[in-house]
Amino acid sequence: MAQKSEKLSLVEVTALGIGGMIGGGIFAVLGLAMATAGHAVALTLAGGGAIALLTGLSYARLGLTFRDDGGSFTYIEKAFAAPAIAGVAGWLLVAGYVGTLALYASAFGEYGASLLPKTIDPAWAPGALGAFVLGLFLAINLVGAKISGGVELGVVAIKLAILALFAAVAMGGIKADHFVPVFNLGITAPIAAIALIFVAYEGFELIPNAVDEMANPERNLPRAIVIAILVTTAIYVVVAIAALGNLTPQEIQKDQEYVLAVAARPTLGAAGFTLIGIAALLSTASAINATLFGAARLAMVMAREHALPKIFSMRERTRPVPFVSLIVLTVLAIAFTLAAPLQVISTFASATFLVIFTAVNLAAFRLARRIKMSPLLPLAGSVLAAASFVVLMWHTWQDDKVSLAWLTGAYLTAILVEAALIWRRGPRRHTGSQCETKA
Repeated sequence: MAQKSEKLSLVEVTALGIGGMIGGGIFAVLGLAMATAGHAVALTLAGGGAIALLTGLSYARLGLTFRDDGGSFTYIEKAFAAPAIAGVAGWLLVAGYVGTLALYASAFGEYGASLLPKTIDPAWAPGALGAFVLGLFLAINLVGAKISGGVELGVVAIKLAILALFAAVAMGGIKADHFVPVFNLGITAPIAAIALIFVAYEGFELIPNAVDEMANPERNLPRAIVIAILVTTAIYVVVAIAALGNLTPQEIQKDQEYVLAVAARPTLGAAGFTLIGIAALLSTASAINATLFGAARLAMVMAREHALPKIFSMRERTRPVPFVSLIVLTVLAIAFTLAAPLQVISTFASATFLVIFTAVNLAAFRLARRIKMSPLLPLAGSVLAAASFVVLMWHTWQDDKVSLAWLTGAYLTAILVEAALIWRRGPRRHTGSQCETKA
């Protein structure tokens, strides 16, 4: 058990959530959001934040009622009678986190390669850098939660300062005609963009996974979730406005992967490109740290509940560090980083978390009286998340059938694997290891 002095503070826990979200949103998929939503990109990002906030309120109440590292998996298992539902959700969560880690690692590799001397062959650099950063944060998380939280706090503070500098300077170069007409790509475009880049809001749900490592969870858990979502959404909107005001549609289409760095050039020059590149490296690195921290604990709980092989439940005797889960997730993420295109990874991760957030909101709706929450909030969250998933499937069917094939294959695999586990162990799962406490 962690000592009292090793508990994560409100600031550190909030930093885990902000780090998990901003790493994917600003640097990995903001260019895609701008290209899809057009002039209405700020509305897209605000809409995604609204869905995330409704869902975050559900996570906060569920997290205080069911105190367990399993997070989403535990909440769904408690709300629905069929163990298979939680089992499939758990497998999708693991796959979603692996995809998200790969997304952040890919963005880290691309930005890192853009900052290397031109004499270095760029063909191998992005993949090598992505694998390196995954291995680095595997080592950090193996050391322990307090070091992980301290690193996260420092990285988040630095990247937020750089983004604030960019926004302040870029606002002076904004061109008003870049924002009219607001719906230049149609009214449905911003809705499709919300679903396509929703992975940008993945990250806050990792906070309840660390409930055992945080100080005063009754106070800090809900505050950390709400603060992380509100701060992240505000940053997304401000930075997107600054970038859109400085770039033409042609520049956005051409440089989607480096859209913020390119947006910094008109006012900050080459130094601005480098500064944003450094912020991108810090941001995606902190997102990897935050995601790996929570995902490994989810896998540990799933193994404890016999939804994953027992070896995933192994952790150090004196500290709550699930070293087997950390190693396996990192290896899988490295493989995904090297094998899948960025578009496929982003679509897969967004779709998966929309499904999970729909299920968690429905769980909160079913347990509303028990968790002391108005049922209207989780109901609204589930409807919005489900509708976004439908829109994403429609958009993917129209424009990206490769991603649709990956999605279909992954979801069928999760269902078949859970069915095989049920056949092997029987329909009932042991749940006695879960610790349940009411707020």
